Amino acid sequence: MALAVGLQQLGAFLACFVAWPITNRYGRRKTLALASAIFVVGAVIQTIDTHAMGAFYAGRIIAGIGLGAATGIFVSYWVDYGVLKGISSHKSMQWQIPVGLQIVPAALLGLGMLTLKESTRWLTQKGRHEEAWESLRWVRASDSQEVADEMKEIRTGVEMEARETEGFQAKELLEWPNFKRIFTAFAVFAAQQATGATAFAYFGPQYFKLLVGAGDKNLLLTAIFGAVKVVACSVFVFLLSERVGRRQVLIWGAVFMAACQISCAAVVKNIPAPSNGNTTPSGIATVALIYLFVIAYNFSWGPLPWPYISEIFPTRIREPGVAVGVSSQWLFNFIFSLVTPYMIDDMGWGTFLFWGLADACIAIGTFVFLKETRGLSLEEIAHDDYSRGKNLEDVEGDSTHPLHVKRT
Repeated sequence: MALAVGLQQLGAFLACFVAWPITNRYGRRKTLALASAIFVVGAVIQTIDTHAMGAFYAGRIIAGIGLGAATGIFVSYWVDYGVLKGISSHKSMQWQIPVGLQIVPAALLGLGMLTLKESTRWLTQKGRHEEAWESLRWVRASDSQEVADEMKEIRTGVEMEARETEGFQAKELLEWPNFKRIFTAFAVFAAQQATGATAFAYFGPQYFKLLVGAGDKNLLLTAIFGAVKVVACSVFVFLLSERVGRRQVLIWGAVFMAACQISCAAVVKNIPAPSNGNTTPSGIATVALIYLFVIAYNFSWGPLPWPYISEIFPTRIREPGVAVGVSSQWLFNFIFSLVTPYMIDDMGWGTFLFWGLADACIAIGTFVFLKETRGLSLEEIAHDDYSRGKNLEDVEGDSTHPLHVKRT
């Protein structure tokens, strides 16, 4: 099971290194359509009952390469619960339906891309200005002066970006000021996976078995877990994301998650779940703690690493820098999805303690090393001194190095 889950993340990790050059050359629209097609092929291979695990594993890797094209883990939880209750475990449809339903969102996205215009910015970058104007007019459903002004702003931004990235060489990423940012992006996404939230998303039923015992309700609790994730993340993105600082939220989010996980470990160690699956006060308490944990995650380490790493890079290295950071996300996603089932089997309640201590370390590391980026210009963020914590406002920049840009 660990390998079946992890291989998809491995495919996504490999895709990170080809997505950037393909997108840059062929455009966003074609790349998304291609990713959707690859995902569909992988999902079809998984769904067919070949009686060969090798084919299933290959399908997982192929689907992982197109993983960004279609995600719907919230829906998958409820599908899993529904087929468990409605279809006999002796029928292959019980696993084929959840696996096969991956095809639907990927196919819809791929077909939908055929109806869209190419990215205005990408067309402008390629010098296809008439097509860029048509694309923007189509998106805005207007050719007013306001839209024309927006087109001018896009062209100005693209021209500035071209000047900043002129002559870029990959070896520049290894220069110390740039490498510090690369390492920060890598570490932030590694920390995101080390919170334990992704492990809960993949292996929710096994975790809830530790909390409430065996039974069908583990899948129901996992489905509710998914719903809590979606609601919490939506509330944060739409209501809070631009009103709070990145650093403080990441610190206190990790502290709260650590408290929830360590509390769970203490309860499960001293009051093990009943073998008959009966509801107990300790079971209710630990489930509530896990739901509070996932709310804290989706208010902090779930969404915030994505804007944070895009903000810490100067224009010259932003695209490759973000690509490396995202590759870290999938790499550690793969690692933790591979080892989590063994942790649950061998460590039991200690798994919660492990994640709790990891969250505590993440909080300390964030306090010491990460800086605030909200409300700052890219020039302020791009100061070369990137080794001390607290706010970037406290870092005195060098007027000769507002941006680390190397010309050749």
